[in-house]
Amino acid sequence: MNRGVELSASYRPAHNLGSDMTARNIAIEPLDRVALEDQKVEIVERKGLGHPDSICDGIAEAVSRALSQLYLERVDSVLHYNTDETQLVAGESAPRFAGGEILNPIYVLIVGRATKTYEGERLPVDATAIAAARAYIEQTVPALTVGEDIIIDVKFGQGSGDLTDVFGDGARKIPMANDTSYGVGFAPFTETEAIVKATEESLNGPFADRHPAIGPDIKVMGKREEDTISITTAVAMIDRYVEDLTQYRAIKDEIATHIQTLAAEYTNRAVQVAVNTADDYQTESVYLTVSGTSAEMGDDGSVGRGNRSNGLITPNRPMSMEATSGKNPVNHIGKIYNLLSTEIAESVVAEVHTVDEVQVRLVSQIGSPIDRPHLADIQLLTDTTDESIYADVEAIVDRKLEAVTTVTQRCIEGDVTTF
Repeated sequence: MNRGVELSASYRPAHNLGSDMTARNIAIEPLDRVALEDQKVEIVERKGLGHPDSICDGIAEAVSRALSQLYLERVDSVLHYNTDETQLVAGESAPRFAGGEILNPIYVLIVGRATKTYEGERLPVDATAIAAARAYIEQTVPALTVGEDIIIDVKFGQGSGDLTDVFGDGARKIPMANDTSYGVGFAPFTETEAIVKATEESLNGPFADRHPAIGPDIKVMGKREEDTISITTAVAMIDRYVEDLTQYRAIKDEIATHIQTLAAEYTNRAVQVAVNTADDYQTESVYLTVSGTSAEMGDDGSVGRGNRSNGLITPNRPMSMEATSGKNPVNHIGKIYNLLSTEIAESVVAEVHTVDEVQVRLVSQIGSPIDRPHLADIQLLTDTTDESIYADVEAIVDRKLEAVTTVTQRCIEGDVTTF
């Protein structure tokens, strides 16, 4: 059976493959290493919603959804666009206990390409992008006043209405890959990965609801050395909700206790927690902000410099350098294959219970249908000697590729996260 790839000596072919499955170029082999959970050192990071890089990711994806919806409403088809080059230039601020001020506004430039005219009709692309970005900022960093504390600008190059044909291949309407590229995914999360992600989501969720001083710019770094997990967090405090240093220190203590309690839900390992470690109480130099984001005080941002599509930065894992947020969800491999590879990995672990860990790499070839990757490389960590699992895994991969266009719809509807 020739799949167009050279198979390693440890490769185990799946059984009973039909011609359609063979055409999808699915290769499955054992993962020749120790599970990450059992390795001595692990590092994991997550940048919270208010981090400058995450702000850019969020704006880019919000604009992407808005443009897709605009095109569907006006011309019944998603036209050519990409908004994955959004940049943020930090402002200047003077935070102080009980309330400071922003001196120089943050500047956000939405950059990319978009189809502005279709069959003679001018489309309100720039206005749609700015409205989407404004709504996202107002929801995510509500302490920022758009137009005063943060300025939003847009510079779109002209996309091409002629490129709509690349989004389908006749009656099947399967888009053609826009590029020769790849996406990667893995499952399941380790304890450290789960703790890092849950920490930011909890602090930026229920905990912040009860503590208005907590800003959305929360960065979490997890480090595990053998059986000791260290969680270091940087939490931007909103100054007008913090009266003095005593209250600030009390909030920090509450944050540390909350993280300890949360971590105990995921692990029996020892967990050490540190919050805002650069604070100097003697000089009262602490992590105070006016708006809850470091973007107000010198920290610039860019799409793709933060979390990968699964919400984490994981140097112990395979990762793609592609920025997922803002890319066209119809045929842009940097978006679709990163999201899909993670879904495939999660499904394999959930459905094939003898698989302990899985890594997925999907490679495209420009101009080929996105449901027929150049290679779908699936690496499994398992103790079983039952080779029937290869057929089970290949069936899952085939099923997910068959339904690849559902990723597009879920992106447009906002049912998936890209960072």
